[in-house]
Amino acid sequence: MEKTELEKSKSHIVVEIIEYMPNAVLSKTIIKKLSGNITVTSFDAGEELAEKISPFDTYIQIIDGAAELTIDLKRIKLKLGDGIIIPAHSRRRFNANEQFKMIATVIKSGYED
Repeated sequence: MEKTELEKSKSHIVVEIIEYMPNAVLSKTIIKKLSGNITVTSFDAGEELAEKISPFDTYIQIIDGAAELTIDLKRIKLKLGDGIIIPAHSRRRFNANEQFKMIATVIKSGYED
């Protein structure tokens, strides 16, 4: 049985937390709490995540490759090392024109519009 979080007090190589899988989008939880979560996700080239809306701001950081993100119909290209805050209540969609990995951080506690 896989743990829901990464082991605490242990160093990790962030880009190696998750691997690429052909024709797939994979996610692994780093931290999951009622107050928010941090996940790492890998996208194989040609994959996408369906459009969604979150009630919380989400911070995205690209840790491998490059991504195309659409926020409320605005396309944004993100490369290795780039980070962006996706505003709460906005429509977002990820497209992988090439393989990429990202970390997503959502903080729910103390949220105000």
